[in-house]
Amino acid sequence: MAIIKKASAHWSGDLKTGIGSISTETGVLREAPYGFKARFEGGKGTNPEELIGAAHAGCFSMAFSMMLGEAGLKAESIDTQAEVTLDQGDGGFSITAVKLIMKAKIPGASPAQFDELSKKAKEGCPVSKVLNAKISLEATLVQ
Repeated sequence: MAIIKKASAHWSGDLKTGIGSISTETGVLREAPYGFKARFEGGKGTNPEELIGAAHAGCFSMAFSMMLGEAGLKAESIDTQAEVTLDQGDGGFSITAVKLIMKAKIPGASPAQFDELSKKAKEGCPVSKVLNAKISLEATLVQ
């Protein structure tokens, strides 16, 4: 069974002075602005790397929750941040790395079990599988 989720983008103008908007099928994002300044100069709006980071952090957190459940554990909290690296090389810009930084409070989890399950979640997360970038994970078990 394939599940298809949709998002769209609109763009007007040239690269540096143009402006775009991003929308999602669910309406959570509705014409959210994005552009060169938001992507490269810290301006207002969002950018593709930020959205990929949000998707990856959310996907990983859900995958980790599933792994915990399969091990008979339940998280009190899972907080994940994704740092997406955009580098310019000879062929233009590329996303070269994603660093997942997760802190979780899981009653009854041993450090070894936590490490094993977090690594398994990083590898099994569908967003991790689709990205062709080095994906690292920094995970902290909060006691």
